[in-house]
Amino acid sequence: MPVDVDFDEEEPSFSDPEDFEDDVDDEELLGDLLREKPQEADGIDSVVVVDNVPQVGPERLEKLKNVIHKIFSKFGKITNEFYPTVDGPEGLTKGYIFLEYGAPTQALEAVKNADGYKLDKQHTFRVNVFTDFDKYMSISDEWETPEKQPFKDFGNMRHWMEDPDCRDQYSVIYESGERTAIFNNDAKDPIVSEERARWTETYVRWSPKGTYLATFHQRGIALWGGEKFKQIQRFSHQGVSLIDFSPCERYVVTFSPLMDTKEDPQAIIIWDILTGQKKRGFHCESSAHWPIFKWSHDGKFFARMTQDTLSIYETPSMGLLDKKSLKISGIKDFSWSPGDNIIAFWVPEDKDIPARVTLMQLPSRQEIRVRNLFNVVDCKLHWQRQGDYLCVKVDRTPKGTQGVVTNFEIFRMREKQVPVDVVEMKGDPESKTGNFAVLHGESPRINASFYHVKNNEMFDKQQANSIFWSPQGQFMVLAGLRSMNGALAFVDTSDCTMMNMVEHYMASDVEWDPTGRYLVTSVSWWSHKVDNAYWLWTFQGRLLQKNNKDRFCQLLWRPRPATLLTQDSIKVIKKDLKKYSKIFEQKDRLSQSKASRELVDKRRSMMEDYPPRRYVDSPPPPSVGRSGVDTDELDSNTDDWEEETIEFFINEEIIPLGE
Repeated sequence: MPVDVDFDEEEPSFSDPEDFEDDVDDEELLGDLLREKPQEADGIDSVVVVDNVPQVGPERLEKLKNVIHKIFSKFGKITNEFYPTVDGPEGLTKGYIFLEYGAPTQALEAVKNADGYKLDKQHTFRVNVFTDFDKYMSISDEWETPEKQPFKDFGNMRHWMEDPDCRDQYSVIYESGERTAIFNNDAKDPIVSEERARWTETYVRWSPKGTYLATFHQRGIALWGGEKFKQIQRFSHQGVSLIDFSPCERYVVTFSPLMDTKEDPQAIIIWDILTGQKKRGFHCESSAHWPIFKWSHDGKFFARMTQDTLSIYETPSMGLLDKKSLKISGIKDFSWSPGDNIIAFWVPEDKDIPARVTLMQLPSRQEIRVRNLFNVVDCKLHWQRQGDYLCVKVDRTPKGTQGVVTNFEIFRMREKQVPVDVVEMKGDPESKTGNFAVLHGESPRINASFYHVKNNEMFDKQQANSIFWSPQGQFMVLAGLRSMNGALAFVDTSDCTMMNMVEHYMASDVEWDPTGRYLVTSVSWWSHKVDNAYWLWTFQGRLLQKNNKDRFCQLLWRPRPATLLTQDSIKVIKKDLKKYSKIFEQKDRLSQSKASRELVDKRRSMMEDYPPRRYVDSPPPPSVGRSGVDTDELDSNTDDWEEETIEFFINEEIIPLGE
């Protein structure tokens, strides 16, 4: 169809009128380009100033540059460097230098790790970012009084320790995680201390001394404590899934697989609990072996193992001890002593070099004992609770044999030169140390062996796949969990007496209370969808309670801090225990009585208030009948009597009748 087009129309004008004012700024039109525009501080943020550098002449300058480059190139690529010199014939350097990195994050890493680096006895580096000079120059000379911060009173953080009946607490998660409760343990029935809905999104954790309860949320971790479990602190770490506390409860470590970046390490973060401040972040390749960091018993050091490297950090600086890691070729595992700042690690064989277990004292890094081992397949390190002994389970394949031979190397840590005892066992054992026990064999023919320093005892064919020692030692439970149907054996290892053998069908978890008086076995909804409950036992294996909770998930006892009593005081208490036992037994009987405590107290107060009768001038005695009853009083009240017949059954005689 033909279309008529008119070419004579006037073309439109796109020019602005003379009085037009443009109200659109460049940021709105060219925002993406302007963000890439070079900033005024570009390059300066990447520059660090290193002070206390040796002053050298031209003949030694090249050697100094090589040393500096070797130290500081570990934190990033150095793009530029400048060594100022003094005017004069000698041309000495001024004692400070400028280094430029490829990125500001690399400069910050250099400041964090190289500040305080000791080059030699006379030279310790002081490292700062170049932009810090402007910041410090702009500080006012006039003193300004800091603003007073209000004191936050969280109450008594150890109130549960003052319970008059010395009852411990435990946390319970049930209804598939919808509800969390804190109970006071009682032999009759648990007493609710606190209960909340959706308190945590996954699970909870107690701090090592029981001061804090940690709950997990998508945005981070929250710590609760005090009498009413108020929120004490929170740490923002998106997607956090794992945490770990330092033994001193000063720091908490969080892990999230969502936050890590190459420039800013955020996978693992160490936080200061009291201030809530981030102390340092770390990269993490894998969280398969959590915790990544292992802490010394006093929280002064923590260590991390990577390929051929053992990195030991010190608090509160969070920097490397002596500014360098330990290069240990082939290191497989390490462990801290629970009583001293001693670290144990083992290295496998390498060609003609035997495997070895090394004990190292810190912070001096002195090797106090090295044990060479041959034909080693694997080693496991187990410390005794006070650190008096180290047990190294060594699996060997001797030459000319196909089986595995297991040795237990017992290091006596408190004796001079740390002597080693060797206990040999055939088979493929699973060892759990205390003082000390071993499971070995294959199901259902599993043996449990108990070892002391000089002798050992054995229980044959015990149905168990786990060992749980009492926190106080001596007593233990051999448990056959999950697939072994929850068989439990309560053992007194002082004389290897089997106190009781019971069963909690499909039990998945076993938890001792901090005192070693009670034990909880449970079937968690997380591992088994029916029969979810937790049972309370005495340490002798006597069942006290069966607590059924809808979709029960987790039970954790609240830890107790270390006792303030000396060893001598504890010995005196144990010696006089019979004197206190009567009081404890009386309280236990009272708590188990069906009569309420309020009624007993009321009757006792009434008895105390009743006045004794005393006669000064005795009236003439009334006439008293043979039964000791006042007959005069009876005669006056006969009108109110009612007749009642009472029959007594004396005997019954059966006489058979003849036909």
